Amino acid sequence: MSSENSSDDAQRVWDVVVVGAGPAGASAAYAAAVAGRRVLLLEKAELPRYKTCGGGIIGPSRDALPPGFELPLRDRVQAVTFSLDGKFARTRRSRHTLFGLINRPEFDQQLVEHAQKAGAELRTGATVSRVEQHGSAVPDRRTVAVVLQDGETLLARAVVGADGSASRIGAHVGVKLDQVDLGLEAEIPVPETVAEDWKGRVLIDWGPMPGSYGWVFPKGDTLTVGVISARGEGAATKRYLEDFIARLGLAGFEPSISSGHLTRCRADDSPLSRGRVLVCGDAAGLLEPWTREGISFALRSGRLAGEWAVRIAEAHDAVDTRRQALNYAFAVKAGLGVEMSVGKRLLTVFERRPGLFHAAITGFRPAWKAFVGITRGSTSLGEIVRTHPMAGRALTALDR
Repeated sequence: MSSENSSDDAQRVWDVVVVGAGPAGASAAYAAAVAGRRVLLLEKAELPRYKTCGGGIIGPSRDALPPGFELPLRDRVQAVTFSLDGKFARTRRSRHTLFGLINRPEFDQQLVEHAQKAGAELRTGATVSRVEQHGSAVPDRRTVAVVLQDGETLLARAVVGADGSASRIGAHVGVKLDQVDLGLEAEIPVPETVAEDWKGRVLIDWGPMPGSYGWVFPKGDTLTVGVISARGEGAATKRYLEDFIARLGLAGFEPSISSGHLTRCRADDSPLSRGRVLVCGDAAGLLEPWTREGISFALRSGRLAGEWAVRIAEAHDAVDTRRQALNYAFAVKAGLGVEMSVGKRLLTVFERRPGLFHAAITGFRPAWKAFVGITRGSTSLGEIVRTHPMAGRALTALDR
């Protein structure tokens, strides 16, 4: 367990305790610490640690990083090959970098270090079993008790839950999920000749099951190869990954890591807070439903959660606490919520007509321009539908 002064943690009342040191938690801790508050960041694992994740850093992720953050990029993507279940492959290129590729252990570690430099304190090896807002462990109505697995109790004015898609804090808040997907991934070390062939280029394959797709992300001497599909299709998803790897000619290389992960997407009416406790990132079910892109949602919602946790920490009564929590929910829904609702509509269409998507993005210039704009961060799904009447009308027609 690492902490500079963990022995007196129990005697202190922290302004903000953040549970989970992934991108959402580190962003929340950074935002609260930059505001000059006493912040404790709890992480159950030892850092750095592996996470199942493609590791694509799109424009909105880059724009949400702390000032001075140097991305530990493994590659810069300028070309995308699209295929439809292995067929009709077409590569589209951009003069500019579309997005960057990182390894999560390095990226997450660096985010945590930025939070620490801003003044947040880190404790690793700390598993939270529950939070309490009433009862004997809570000295007053302005305090939340964070109870660790070993029985230790920490006190805070506000708590941010960023403890991933199987969140304990999410359960306390009452997060409701209406889309659960299974992602499977292999990290495959490859010879230099193979790595060279993939440099600067990713593959996106629209898969055989409704809503599924696969990807190849090059990271120097390793290819991150993965697939995602609706939960409940475990055997078919596994078969898709095996076929995908074989089709790419990569079956002869031994993966250094094979892993799986469930991504969970919030229901529209799912709460984002309860009392003095906020949730963000995967713990809140915040990700783009069609692509299941989660890093930008984690960074952006984490920063908002950190900023509003500071205001909740300063709230003197339940009415003010409630007002600040509602403001946080409004801020999330006004930005990320709009992107999610468009993404949900796109997923519904994609599940029924993947061939249409493939034809559009490989053969229809405005569709490719939209893809470029979204990945580079110059526009968003919500903005495209709002500002391009034709895009809005096309989506409405496809909805029908």
